[in-house]
Amino acid sequence: MQDKEQNCCASQDSQSQAQAETVHEDSCCHPKRKIDWLLWGSLIVVATGYCAHLFFHARLMEVPFAGPFAHGVFELMNRMWWGLLLGIFFVGMLSKVPREYVLAVLGRGGGLTGLLRATGAGLMLDLCSHGILLVGMKLYERGASVGQVMAFLIASPWNSLSLTIILISLIGLPWTLAFIVLSAVLAIVTGLIFEGLTRRGVLPPNPNTADMPEGFRFWRDGVRAIRAVRFDATYFRELAAAGLTESKMILRWIFFGTVLAALLRAVFTPEQFETWFGPTLAGLALTLVATTIMEVCSEGSSPIAADLLTRAAAPGNGFTFLMAGVATDYTEILSIRERTKSWKVALFLPLVTVPQVLVVGLLLNRWFGG
Repeated sequence: MQDKEQNCCASQDSQSQAQAETVHEDSCCHPKRKIDWLLWGSLIVVATGYCAHLFFHARLMEVPFAGPFAHGVFELMNRMWWGLLLGIFFVGMLSKVPREYVLAVLGRGGGLTGLLRATGAGLMLDLCSHGILLVGMKLYERGASVGQVMAFLIASPWNSLSLTIILISLIGLPWTLAFIVLSAVLAIVTGLIFEGLTRRGVLPPNPNTADMPEGFRFWRDGVRAIRAVRFDATYFRELAAAGLTESKMILRWIFFGTVLAALLRAVFTPEQFETWFGPTLAGLALTLVATTIMEVCSEGSSPIAADLLTRAAAPGNGFTFLMAGVATDYTEILSIRERTKSWKVALFLPLVTVPQVLVVGLLLNRWFGG
């Protein structure tokens, strides 16, 4: 049996790449599809909690832990469902945009103009923090400056279009816009600091050079691409399929974050939650510790950050949970080290960003905290 499997693999390796991609699913060399346990496990818990509250609300509220947990799931999903649907739609739309258009928007080189364009590209790109990290490292490989990459990474993680819509449903439009503006400012300031450190020789510059398709013109090629699209039933079916497929990573963390937020609601009463995570220096410090320890993608952090704002009356803590979680993410730090070959560049990310986030968090709590 082992020889048979080896022969099968050997014969497949001798084929061309195009032929290899068409091998039947039952081939002995075809990789097995892995089950996304986080997605389906979180979805099952969320669905169970939602249905339990919907059909057994009166009885369930008498149970100390299960009642508040189910109620938290029910309330969060009722506030997020329309944002989820719109988010899936926009993810499908943006999946149709070729990467070279993103690179064209980003521009080349450093300076304030390059940082503004990198920040804008980060705000527009609809990916989770781990997806953004992959794109950011690719941008570095293609010639973006260190400052541009940092501005792109800081501006991006929770500011994607789908998550912005979800956050609006959770905390409202004014606070969402305020968080977006503040995160963009932090991204630009951080990018400027990194550009300055690079010019002074404290950090190594990017040795790569930017490359774009030969003869590429953003507006000309963009107009041609739009004119070539047939907006028929097939197109919209593909759009819906792409939206659902590309949203799996987003949905898995949204459902997981919903479970975590509901757990916090079940463990802490509103009074206890405000005491522990309220708009105080101790509450902000505890929030920073929690977001550093918890390896939660940006979609999962949004419901928790919303609770910090609405239930703990601590907008600064909510902002810190969103932003500091990105700056202290060990996956991001290690990926930057791997791509840039520099521990200095990787470790300067939290060193430069976290103090700014804490200052903004303190000011928000002082001016707007409960």
